Amino acid sequence: MSKPKINTMKELSKAIGISRPTLARFFEDEAKVLPSTSKKIKDRLEGVDYVYNFLATRQNRKTTGLIGVIVPRFQDLFFASLLDSIEKAARVAGYTIITQSSHGEKDYEEQAVNKLRSMNVDGAIIAPLGIEGNFEAFKSAVSDFPIIFADSRPSQPLPNSDFVGTDNEKSIGLIVEYLCRGGKAPIFLAMPNLNTNAIERKEAYFEKMRELGIQPEVVDTPKGNSSWQFEQYGFEVMDSHFGQGRYVDATLLCANDRIAIGAIRAANTHNLFFGGSGSRSELRIAGHDDHPLSRYIFPSITTVAQDQRVYLIKSRTLKIIFTRAKIS
Repeated sequence: MSKPKINTMKELSKAIGISRPTLARFFEDEAKVLPSTSKKIKDRLEGVDYVYNFLATRQNRKTTGLIGVIVPRFQDLFFASLLDSIEKAARVAGYTIITQSSHGEKDYEEQAVNKLRSMNVDGAIIAPLGIEGNFEAFKSAVSDFPIIFADSRPSQPLPNSDFVGTDNEKSIGLIVEYLCRGGKAPIFLAMPNLNTNAIERKEAYFEKMRELGIQPEVVDTPKGNSSWQFEQYGFEVMDSHFGQGRYVDATLLCANDRIAIGAIRAANTHNLFFGGSGSRSELRIAGHDDHPLSRYIFPSITTVAQDQRVYLIKSRTLKIIFTRAKIS
């Protein structure tokens, strides 16, 4: 026999003989009702077809217990690991996260921001597209809830918001010094100008090289590239150069590990790390971000590692804390 379909909390209260206030406390947090009452509710729910409407019950409250998260790409393991950290911290703090991807597109990012506004989220953590972002959408949203921008900054400073991410000046400076101590000075392989990290990391490289009294040099890349497929980008750029005998014994510092992964594949395609005699070449390729796959690439990527720790404070303030950079 099919179970009777129950559509509302009022209908459920009548059907299983439990008051609506008690049911509301139970669905919000089972610990808010007595263990005997919790067991009674669970037993009686077995006899009906009822799905608790999580969102509807939160729309009329002062706090919805929802935190919105927007990232450019779900398949990027850096953002996947960040989402995992946020979700774990949110669960401990009693929050539920609503995750969306902007898919690297301005229109999708704006839609995602507006959707969070419609849900009355308590706050948002956003990894913005930055250069191609939606400053006006962010400006409107920050009047509704606090926003923390993570990893990259919006296209211009936004009052009443916070930013947490890599200190590119320090982390790029750290790895430039490390590479210079161990061999040839690095040549910089920039990322496409898709967010503020692209600009900040290139500027940081130039600043540190000049501080060390070394002429900075940048790998020639195609103009106007706007692809988020960084591995493919790194491979195609360096495959072309290696094929013409350029940079084959250089030290390359890539703007991020995903580009470095592509560059290493190109180097392996051209057999640059180990020649026919088994001797190792002078080519070195380093990256940035401590991508989860960086240690499994051959050779493994020298990168700037950062410990990610996320803390969500149960108030109108959200915080993401990154500890000091280190080489790995």
